Amino acid sequence: MQLSVISETYALIIDKVERNPLSINGHPAWGALYNLITHEVRALDLQSNSFCAAGSFLGNGTFISVGGSSVVNGRTNRSDYGDTDGKQSIRFLEPCQDRDCSIEEFIKLQSRRWYPSLARLADGTVMIAGGSKNGAWINSAAINNPTIEYFPPKKLDFAPRSLKIPIKSPFLTRTLNSNLYPILITLPTDDLVFMAANNDAMIYNWKTNEETKLPPFPNNVRVTYPFTGSGLLLPLTPANRYRPEVLICGGSDLPDNVPATKLKASDPASAQCVRMVLDKQEIKKGWIVEQMPSPRIMPDMVMMPDGRVLILNGGKTGTAGYGNIPGKVGQSNSDTPSFTPVLYDPKAPLGQRFSSKGLPTSKIARLYHSTATMTPSGKIMIAGSNPNPDSTKITYPTEYRVEWLSPPYLQSNNRPVIKSFPTIADHGGFIRIYLNPIGDRRNLQGLKIEVVLMDFGYATHSVPMNSRLVKLQNKLGVKENEILAQIPNSRSVYPPGYAFLHVLVDGVPSKGHRMMIGKGKLYI
Repeated sequence: MQLSVISETYALIIDKVERNPLSINGHPAWGALYNLITHEVRALDLQSNSFCAAGSFLGNGTFISVGGSSVVNGRTNRSDYGDTDGKQSIRFLEPCQDRDCSIEEFIKLQSRRWYPSLARLADGTVMIAGGSKNGAWINSAAINNPTIEYFPPKKLDFAPRSLKIPIKSPFLTRTLNSNLYPILITLPTDDLVFMAANNDAMIYNWKTNEETKLPPFPNNVRVTYPFTGSGLLLPLTPANRYRPEVLICGGSDLPDNVPATKLKASDPASAQCVRMVLDKQEIKKGWIVEQMPSPRIMPDMVMMPDGRVLILNGGKTGTAGYGNIPGKVGQSNSDTPSFTPVLYDPKAPLGQRFSSKGLPTSKIARLYHSTATMTPSGKIMIAGSNPNPDSTKITYPTEYRVEWLSPPYLQSNNRPVIKSFPTIADHGGFIRIYLNPIGDRRNLQGLKIEVVLMDFGYATHSVPMNSRLVKLQNKLGVKENEILAQIPNSRSVYPPGYAFLHVLVDGVPSKGHRMMIGKGKLYI
């Protein structure tokens, strides 16, 4: 399942072609709009098979979904669904209201991609990296797509033919075999992107095509499919001078060069988390290693408005995927679901950063094809799980139930409410935000005020693409309950595009309100 919040009201769900109960135009639907307020669902009529695609907003507000899988065949066939091959598809969703929303397809990627990853860049375009040319449980040299392309395509100094062919990446070649859905993070330093795959990582300069190798992950832990972990960028703040720091958790230390028959669904996953500040001095020190309370394969990581990270979903054993390894449960390659989420506080002392205090334990297994996202209300939406080739009710079935997790900050009786805010702001500009009175207070004097911009990301297969939290410089205005905040000058700190604006008062966040950062255009 693929999940992204596209407005204050709607989340976009993209699935694979299968016998889903929701239908449209005489066939099962594999895309839908989910109303975050009423919980109603409206089917979308996708054309191509979006199984294992990737997604991102562009800097002008257009949403794109890229890549996918072959036409469904075998027990179901093309006449059942009318789907087309999705591996080179680009699907477009323009800013819209519910009844106007539709996904269109009219151009193609430069190469076939199944399990690619996306990152929105400082010019508002999207970098598309990796994947395979055909689906398989694990990647191989025969099907690997170790290349990078951009949408829209653009001319770079090292590529005089305007990127008519994708750019080869040595990193995506040497990280075989478990390098699908690489972790991509646009860094707040001009032109740089962090990339992790297998048990390796690097920093890529997309303007010069230079790769800078980083230390491998300790203890030979692999973090990308099918030994899936999760990773994101920790909050960028004025206090840390917007220095990038990444956090990567879960995965497996199983070998990726042996047949699937040598692995088991009961093989333990990894509890390891690693983090690193990505500057020269800190890189020399290597990865800081921590241990989660329990191991997780296929965890989801969700950034919260207060800067903490929620880690949930996944299993304690096995691998991602289905139907591949001995001892599978039903069709699942993973057993022993992780039912209890854990909060990670990046500002707490080492050894005291993990806690499940006050968090509910689910009764729903969320394994392969599960996902989660922050929503404007401040609640986390949890959905999916289908370690099966089609919709089924066997052990670890196709899961259509949605859960909502309310973080501890929602227990406050004095949650701030944003009364007014600008809907667009350029980089370097100031914004005025007005709050409703908080309790019986006449003003905000003496309170801790924080203003943050969030990209909730595009979540699929444990990869929260474009997840981002940027804290803004702010001060109180001259009027009651007025806040002045400044958008960072650099487009690399918050790439052009939509953001959700939250105001926190004494650590309690308001609801998020969507605004456009930049001029609503691409800078190309």
